[in-house]
Amino acid sequence: MKNTIYVGNTQQFNAFLLFYIVVAAQIGVGIHGFQRVLYEDAKQDAWISLVLSFVFAHIVVTVMMKTLDMFESNDLYGIHLDIFGKYFGTTLNCIYCLYPLFAFIAIVINYIEVINTWVFPYLSPNFLCLTILIITIYAFTSGLRIIVGLCFFSFFFILWIPPILIIPLKYSDWNFLLPILDNELKDIAKGVLSMTFTIIGFEIINVIYPFVKEKDKYKRYVHLGLLFTFLLYLAILLISLTFFSGGQLSKTIWATLTLFSIIRLPFIERVEIITICVWLIIILPNLCLFMWSAYRGIIRMKVISPVKFSVFFAIIIFIANILFYKRSTINIYDKYYGRVAFFIVFIYPFILFLLAWIKKKFRKIKTAGEHNNEN
Repeated sequence: MKNTIYVGNTQQFNAFLLFYIVVAAQIGVGIHGFQRVLYEDAKQDAWISLVLSFVFAHIVVTVMMKTLDMFESNDLYGIHLDIFGKYFGTTLNCIYCLYPLFAFIAIVINYIEVINTWVFPYLSPNFLCLTILIITIYAFTSGLRIIVGLCFFSFFFILWIPPILIIPLKYSDWNFLLPILDNELKDIAKGVLSMTFTIIGFEIINVIYPFVKEKDKYKRYVHLGLLFTFLLYLAILLISLTFFSGGQLSKTIWATLTLFSIIRLPFIERVEIITICVWLIIILPNLCLFMWSAYRGIIRMKVISPVKFSVFFAIIIFIANILFYKRSTINIYDKYYGRVAFFIVFIYPFILFLLAWIKKKFRKIKTAGEHNNEN
């Protein structure tokens, strides 16, 4: 393929690491309070919306991987150029580069709000933003293999969540899940839509695909990553639905952190404070992957060093943090970002696959015609 970028062996990584990359990309700030938004749409049937959203995610991932397989070792940016040509393909790449930028902004402003609310209420959001950006730039400029290593490392900071949820489980009332399927299908569908902000991230495979060594094995690890994330989110949601009453859950902004706040251990009194501080390690690979995704698109159009790009990227994030610092503005941003992300992550892959399939068929017909003419 003429639009394929060569990837050396030293830049590639084993396919099994995609499991950790998908988990790291999906688990971010959305896990802190997705229950309230989901409950407002689907009530006690929120868990059904969660199940359907991940079923849809597996279908979308399958379509994404089929599209990638059509173009050998190319990524999404190269596929755009191959299907749509230089000018329109470059325009699409420019638009798609904005998506990881907006995702990065969403993570930063939501995490800073959590820190200001739960841990350091008088600490400047700008200082927090600058600190996060410096750490992210340091990790990003170290290269993709370091970012993948962070994904692997952060996974073990997630494993403590399921065991600790056993404590609030003792106070749960499973009657809160009844009656099942009491809500209209449109409300359950709205719940699926509202889960977009929480479960996106797996689309990183569109960009990271060329760097995977064993192309014949990568699919299973992507699906396993989605399955792990699904089980974690389902466990948290079921405990939240049975621990809180409907009225409580609809008024609790960060239900997961509130669950942690009731836990008292002999050596740790405020578990939620430790959780929020440790969460920076969990969202760091998330931030690095989105920054790296945007960088891969930019270097298709202009050669720029990772350091210069990351500084320019960070300036935009810092300005955005100044604009979106109130709960009302953050809610508005999350709402519209979720809608855009739903189209880009869950709808656009089907359109792209159809266009790629038509392009492939057209090329085969054209090649066969030229071969017949030569004979």
